[in-house]
Amino acid sequence: MASGFFAILDDIAALMDDVAIATKIATRKTAGILGDDLAVNAEKATGFLSSRELPVLWAITKGSFINKLIIVPIALLLNAFFPAAIKIILILGGLYLAYEGVEKIIEYFFHRSKTGHEVIEEVKQDVQTVEKTKIKSAVATDFILSVEIVIIALGSAAAETLTTQIVTVAAVALLATVGVYGIVALIVRMDDAGYRLIKHSGEKGFLFLLGTILVKSLPVIIRILAVVGTIALLLVAGGIFVHNIDYFHHVFPQVPAILTEFAFGIAAGLLMVIILTGAKKVWYLVKK
Repeated sequence: MASGFFAILDDIAALMDDVAIATKIATRKTAGILGDDLAVNAEKATGFLSSRELPVLWAITKGSFINKLIIVPIALLLNAFFPAAIKIILILGGLYLAYEGVEKIIEYFFHRSKTGHEVIEEVKQDVQTVEKTKIKSAVATDFILSVEIVIIALGSAAAETLTTQIVTVAAVALLATVGVYGIVALIVRMDDAGYRLIKHSGEKGFLFLLGTILVKSLPVIIRILAVVGTIALLLVAGGIFVHNIDYFHHVFPQVPAILTEFAFGIAAGLLMVIILTGAKKVWYLVKK
């Protein structure tokens, strides 16, 4: 009986070793997409009142956990029984990300200036509605990025046993959510930490300097993340197209991959904007 018990423990230890190795490899391979995920979600989790930042971020985090709970089992089943569907899902997700990225660029360059009346009306808008809309958008984007993370992790563990694949993908998914949103929480609360340091420093010394840097750095970091997040959306989208459509994979081989992926992301985003804008106009005319 004792020997059987120790044999089970030995099997568990061997499994954990395999999982640890596979998880390390999968995490290394998903590092790039995790960086993009961080930039995108940090940009989406900002722009709220200070008192609402953490509640909104927690709502997005819960949505991310739910995304992973949906994606992981479906990815494992599709990988086993219908692997071609994974590629189709990735491409559709890439189109969504490309559209969102290009839409942000168009909004930035062509957004008209608001009159005083319009600004007042915007301030009067239901805050809860604004929060729900932004949370919904953030969770939708997280879903697409999570699909990419899970599939890369699954591909890196493809040679392992089914049990190792399941545990590895689940571990990477959990690390992705906890790690990314933990760092985002630290970023969005930089100013509060800075104010507390300034308060306890008596407005002098190293703590005062550090607190001042934290407070003044946050707006700059947010603006940088807005740009990096948009670029990340387009790079992830373009990477999906390049790695999952054979024709695109061999186009412009002499051009650096990052430029090719960005170009395909821009092109796909523009195409989606044109199609969806035209569809909206047709729908408006039909309704009218």
